[in-house]
Amino acid sequence: MNQAEIFIEKKTIRKVTWRIIPFVFICYIISYIDRANLGYAALEMNADLALSSKVFGFASGIFFIGYFLFEVPSNVMMQRFGARVWIARILITWGILAVATGFVQNAMHLYILRFLLGVAEAGFFPGIILYFTYWFRSKEQATTIGLFTAAIPVSYIIGAPLSTWIMDYIHWMDFAGWRWMFILEGLPAVVLGIITLFYLTERPENAKWLNTKEKEWLVGELKKERESRKNVKQLGILKAITNPKVLFLSFIYFVYQTGSLGVGYWMPQIIKGFSGVTTNMQIGLIAMIPYIGATIGMLYWSRRSDSKGERRLHSAIPLFIAAIGLVGAGLTSNPYMAIALITVSLTGMYSFKAPFWALPSLFLTQSTAAIAIASINSIGNLGGFVGPYTIGLIKDGTGDAKIGLFFLSALLLISFLMVFFMKTNEIKVEKKAQVHAAAEKQV
Repeated sequence: MNQAEIFIEKKTIRKVTWRIIPFVFICYIISYIDRANLGYAALEMNADLALSSKVFGFASGIFFIGYFLFEVPSNVMMQRFGARVWIARILITWGILAVATGFVQNAMHLYILRFLLGVAEAGFFPGIILYFTYWFRSKEQATTIGLFTAAIPVSYIIGAPLSTWIMDYIHWMDFAGWRWMFILEGLPAVVLGIITLFYLTERPENAKWLNTKEKEWLVGELKKERESRKNVKQLGILKAITNPKVLFLSFIYFVYQTGSLGVGYWMPQIIKGFSGVTTNMQIGLIAMIPYIGATIGMLYWSRRSDSKGERRLHSAIPLFIAAIGLVGAGLTSNPYMAIALITVSLTGMYSFKAPFWALPSLFLTQSTAAIAIASINSIGNLGGFVGPYTIGLIKDGTGDAKIGLFFLSALLLISFLMVFFMKTNEIKVEKKAQVHAAAEKQV
């Protein structure tokens, strides 16, 4: 590769990255704030609506039932209508439903709106992952996905103090602070949905913000990569969903999500259990700490995965670290040590994501990978129902949500073992990817 080609490569990748990643990053932050702010609302909402821990756990988890049922259909619709229109639809509808949650009067209202919020948001994450394949080569995907999914811990860093500040200080028109939290945090999704229609570009061929040379280079590179991957499979929707490798990855993600989201939704109440005198705002500030560590860790780990050209161990090791961290947090009675260990655990959980989501594209074509990613994400996100609901049952039975950390740790350990002992043929695929990457560097 001569100096002119290297210059075009760096300039184009940089321009595409800065055009796409910051915008979808902001959208994903809003997405997670709107789904996870229920955990902060619980600090007041549970008493106002007379919700038991079991009922709150069910309300937290039912979001993922709607998400599961409509994830694959949503991704199919995205391929039919195009990424720009469908992502805009997702943002606008979930924003409206998030705002409506501020007006619930009982548990049933909450169940219905949380279920519909899951339906509305279904397809957003796999849709963006598919969208990345239109613009980025395989060797950039883990870093790109890492930058995108860093929005999850960042959403907690922003959402924790913001949500609790609104709850403590905004009570306009005699509305409770937790109601205003849902309303004010839901509106940005609607605005971003409208902006999406004008901002996102469907494919490189349509990018007016790339010059002719940049456009030709990117289209040519993506075409060359698709043609060079002779070992990948093209499967129909049913075969993609029932493919043994897809089901295996789905179960790994299910177990992982049970642990990860169980911690996420219950963390405010776990922190509150450390001291009965903390205000909502103080809880929000404390909850920022683990997610700051998680953001730094996942960005470093995703880049390391790309630089090493390795996915399996980069997916497995963080899960083991996360499991150990949760055990320690459940055993200690020292609040400072508990927060430090939760930080270690969440760093492991979020570092797992980017290398894991680079796995499906190693053995499936672009169109099949879209369905597979949606399938893995939808089945896996059922863990988002199991985790919060199980913690609620444990808290009702024992009076202490911290005991649930041992259950979540065991699940993370299971997912670690599944990834670590992944079948040989999948490991070989990873090695082929490394050889291919090395060959590219020598050109």
